[in-house]
Order: sequence, then structure tokens, then C-alpha cells
Amino acid sequence: MANLYYDDSADLALIQSKKVAIIGYGSQGHAHALNLRDSGVTVCVGLHEGSSSRSKAEKQGLTVMTPGQAARWADVIMVLTPDTKQSKLYHDDIAPHLHKGKTLMFAHGFNIRFGTIKPPADVDVSMIAPKAPGHRVREVFTEGGGTPALIAIEQDASGHAKALALSYAKGLGCTRAGVLETTFTEETETDLFGEQAVLCGGVSELVKAGFDTLLAAGYQPEVAYFECMHELKLIVDLIYRGGLSYMRYSISDTAEQGDYSAGPRIITQQTREEMRKILGEIRDGSFAKKWIKENEEGCPNFLATRKREQNHPVEQLGPKLRAMMPFLQPVIAPGLEEKAAATKK
Repeated sequence: MANLYYDDSADLALIQSKKVAIIGYGSQGHAHALNLRDSGVTVCVGLHEGSSSRSKAEKQGLTVMTPGQAARWADVIMVLTPDTKQSKLYHDDIAPHLHKGKTLMFAHGFNIRFGTIKPPADVDVSMIAPKAPGHRVREVFTEGGGTPALIAIEQDASGHAKALALSYAKGLGCTRAGVLETTFTEETETDLFGEQAVLCGGVSELVKAGFDTLLAAGYQPEVAYFECMHELKLIVDLIYRGGLSYMRYSISDTAEQGDYSAGPRIITQQTREEMRKILGEIRDGSFAKKWIKENEEGCPNFLATRKREQNHPVEQLGPKLRAMMPFLQPVIAPGLEEKAAATKK
């Protein structure tokens, strides 16, 4: 059994005795900074001078410094910027201020796993990765609960890296739900695989393929949208609450039989072999190498693909149908604003 840690395994006083710099103020950054602050921790936020997030953090009563100033000031430095920005940030602003006794923390292991960040041997390197979006980490904390998290220790120079990381997790509220022990390698590889093969890549292609199949057969696009995209949330919510068995219990017998009979025809042995190949490309570093190179070149292929995907019929139809359902609290993805505006005319 994996190691699980709860409130009684963590001493909040450890992180309360440290100065903590949160580098970045996006989804996770704002949740970490505010939850720690509310847990009695001395916190500052590290943002570049031109960052649009500076005013947001200041309005929340947080002290804002540049990343370099924050790294110099802090005992604990949590890096919560995008993966592809972390290496340059680390070398320019953090590395000059790392010395024995400090702790470098992450919420995702990408840059440590693939070697774009190599901290000195005399600092602790740890991870606390909440398993929820930042807004949910903050919301559940304010309600008195917590979201689960992963903990990993890459370097334990002080001999107390795990104790401090667990204290940090308690400050976030995560030990209320449970903190699962892993490694930087396991977290990174499984996270990337889950995103690519199931949660993002797999689901996106499945939705589009189903939608396209129904359109090609002459069905109305609106009906195809409801069947292949809209109702996906209903199924995912059931799985989220009670697993596959609860989902199958909750749907009709006809739908359950369709699950058993059609599922293996969609996810075939060939699909499983492609999944193994995807995992292999993650583990051998080839995915990371290509992604890092793409960013160094300004993301031409990534941005072209994003634009092409936004023009898929299911994405062009979506804003119109979601506008009919205000209870969804629909949002407009960047790049689709003009299409959404046109549907209101």
C-alpha cells in the first residue's frame, strides 16, 4: 500500500516558521498563496514587473515582489509557473539565491524529471501537487475541507524535507483529505500519460470522432452535439462520485449493455498498443524534448493546431448551444469570441 498522510502526520508550525515565496499567481498560485496565508504562514508572491496578476495579488492583501527578490527573501520557494517557462525563470531569478538550508518546491515534476532544472545538492527539493484545479483547492479550503495531493521528495539535504513538505500540504488543507506519497518521476510520467491518452487527447478525439460520424450519417449537428459532448459531463460526474460501477448502476440497462459491447470495439488492442507507445515516448524523454524545442521556436505548430482545432464544427456549434443553457455558466474560450458574438445577432 502506498503511504498516505493526514492532519495528524503534519506539523503546521514547521511551515509557519518559514518565509514562503509563491512564484506565479495563476490557478494554483493564487490558491497556494491564499490558503497558506490563511493558515498563518508568511507568504509573498513572485511576479515580474509587467505581470497582469500583480494587481490581483495585491488586492488580496498579498505582498508582491519580483521573482528574484522573492527567491532571495524566502526560505521556501514554490514554483507555480507553466512548465515551459520554469527553466529560464529558475536560471535567471531563482538559482542565484539558492543556498544551503533553502527548499525548492514544485507542484509538477516536469523540469526535475527531464533535467531542465538541476538544483544544487545542498537544498531540499520537494513536491506538493494538489489533485484539483486551483480554484477548487481554494474553494474547498474556505469551506473547511481539503483536496487530496501528492507528495514527493527529490532531495533531502536537511533530513527534514518530508516533514516540511507535509507541513506545507497541511497549510493548503490537503492533509484534511489525504496526501499520497510518490516520486517526481512517477508523478510526471503518469500525469503526462493521463493527459495525452485519456483526459485530454483521448476524450477530445473521441468526442470529435463521434460527432463527425453522426454528421456524416446525416443527423442534425445539434443532436450530435448533445449526444457526444454535452452528456459527457453527466457520465463523468457519475464516475467521479462512484467509479465505473456506480455509473453503470445509474444508467439504463440498454446503455450499460452498449458500454460492454461497444467499448472494446472502440478501445482495441491497437489502441492499447498506441497507449504503450505514448507512455514510452514520455518515459524516454522524446515528448519532452520535442515540446521544449517547440517552445524555443515560438510554438508555430502548437499555435497552428490550436487554431485548426477551434475551427472544428463541434467547437463552432458549441457556443450557440451553451448560450441556451445559462445554468451551465458557459464561458467563451479565447479564439472563439467572434463566433460566439455572431450567434447572438
